[in-house]
Amino acid sequence: MPSFSKRKFLKTIAGATAFNALSWEKALAGVAQISPKDLARDEEFWRQIRAGYPVTNQFIHLENGYYSLASQEVLDKYVQHIQQVNSVSSYYMRTRQYADKLTSRTQLADLLGCSSEEIIITRNTTESLDTIIAGIDWKAGDEAVMAEQDYGAMLDMFKLQARRYGIVNRIVSVPNHPKSDEEIVSLYEKAITPKTRLLMVCHLINITGQILPVKKIVEMAHRHGVEVLVDGAHAFGQLNFKIADLGGCDYYGSSLHKWLGAPLGAGILYVRKDKIRPLWQLFGDLNFADDDIRKLNHTGTHPVATDLAIQDAIRFYNMIGIERKEARLRYLQRYWTDKVRHHPNLILNTPEDPARSGAIANVGVKGKTPADLEKILFEKYKIFTVAIASANVFGVRVTPHVYTTIAELDAFVNALEEITA
Repeated sequence: MPSFSKRKFLKTIAGATAFNALSWEKALAGVAQISPKDLARDEEFWRQIRAGYPVTNQFIHLENGYYSLASQEVLDKYVQHIQQVNSVSSYYMRTRQYADKLTSRTQLADLLGCSSEEIIITRNTTESLDTIIAGIDWKAGDEAVMAEQDYGAMLDMFKLQARRYGIVNRIVSVPNHPKSDEEIVSLYEKAITPKTRLLMVCHLINITGQILPVKKIVEMAHRHGVEVLVDGAHAFGQLNFKIADLGGCDYYGSSLHKWLGAPLGAGILYVRKDKIRPLWQLFGDLNFADDDIRKLNHTGTHPVATDLAIQDAIRFYNMIGIERKEARLRYLQRYWTDKVRHHPNLILNTPEDPARSGAIANVGVKGKTPADLEKILFEKYKIFTVAIASANVFGVRVTPHVYTTIAELDAFVNALEEITA
């Protein structure tokens, strides 16, 4: 092996992961005593936050729910990680990668409020949840409960288990405008039978932005002896919560490139400690005990710079603060939805109750398909959204982020008014 100072290398890597927060101290120092709710309306503060993101000037970006921008600080660190790892290639992979990944796992566990022994880093929410759906030891006749508003990839995985093992999938439909938590809990409870083994529920429905009463659903399902798998793709990094707030859910999956601000291709899977042993792993890695969550995390040779950049994303996320971030995101959504909520030619597919939604909302125009609306918004107004036309939801999903301005939302509202004129 060529002569190389391990101490020097480790010091260089440590330097590459050090987060430079100097540019943010001035903006944050002046708002320490301001409540998140009041700060949410401070456009000058959020203008300074926006300056830290490489926001495009080619169009107004209102589809941040799929994959949101990493800040410029995180992006720069990510590139540094790629360069540093590449400079010594397999030396890093054989001497350091697992310790660094554990550090990232531990920091993620702290955010979620669980043990690092209950969490692994995946590529995305789909991989996380499909690991559970495929890992259960299904028997013919076993049943699972889910909603038609759940993400298609997971619904497909349940269909695959039905074909492979003969399980029965019971599908409910969540109303866009529920009257109460109890209405939603009852909807899921009525689908449970003595054969039900697993219930999957969204923490936040991706196509409408509706936040579901997960704790109440988990507690209800557990009373029936049913495990609960929570799709948290849009909740982790957007909503202020810990895993304990969800009533002891058994499994939780999310993506880190949506709301935490990590580079594309990172997710998490939480498995409650006592639920690890019965799960079958997708890949034949027998290097870990049956009750070690790492048995579910065989990735082969993986782009480790993404794992390292998670730490930078967490530092950036913590600097802004989840209370401030959630308050701003809720404010942005309400800012535009309140302006159009009672328009006679618009249909809002997101609950009016502020407690039932965050950043995401969905709006349709009477007489226009979602695809037509998406096309008009982009081609005529340079506003990027995404069309949704399924599961009783017909409109475009609108997802601002902390770097979205009020002026951009005004432009969107004006576009809707012109389209419906």
